[in-house]
Amino acid sequence: MNEKKPKLPIDTKQLLKTVEKNKFIFLILLVGVVVIIWPFGRTAPEAMTPPPPPPAQRLAFSLEEKEARLAEALSQIEGAGEVVVMLSLRTSLEQEVAVDEDQSGRRATVTIATGSGTQSEVTLLYRYPEFQGALVVSQGADNASVRLQLTQAVAALTGLGTDRITVMPMGATMEE
Repeated sequence: MNEKKPKLPIDTKQLLKTVEKNKFIFLILLVGVVVIIWPFGRTAPEAMTPPPPPPAQRLAFSLEEKEARLAEALSQIEGAGEVVVMLSLRTSLEQEVAVDEDQSGRRATVTIATGSGTQSEVTLLYRYPEFQGALVVSQGADNASVRLQLTQAVAALTGLGTDRITVMPMGATMEE
């Protein structure tokens, strides 16, 4: 009953000695293998998000929507009550597109392929509208503290100076 253990063709002491000598190389190789097999990004097709819309669709500006969002935010100020906002614009939304001019003086708008057989203009610069002034009508504007908070909030959200913002109580008339 004397069984002999099969001898391994690799000497374990020699293997340990080699690993000890080259431990940094083995560590770098191990990190490389982990990086290669590690799943990056989304693997499921249903998890993929649609591509971003073309620049022209992203740049939409609606003054009415801006006024409504501002009124909704201002109505959350304690004591403000119902709020109506009216904004006036100094400039409108502008878009400067790339233009190519040939030797004969003919000009053509530069376009790029956006996929699915569609093309889009190359935009060099977008200019967002500048506000000129704001009128805020609020139920709580009789209170000076509420009026100050409304003015500061409108100034922060529109970039207007406080001298270009008028806050009036609801139902009040402007006296000249």
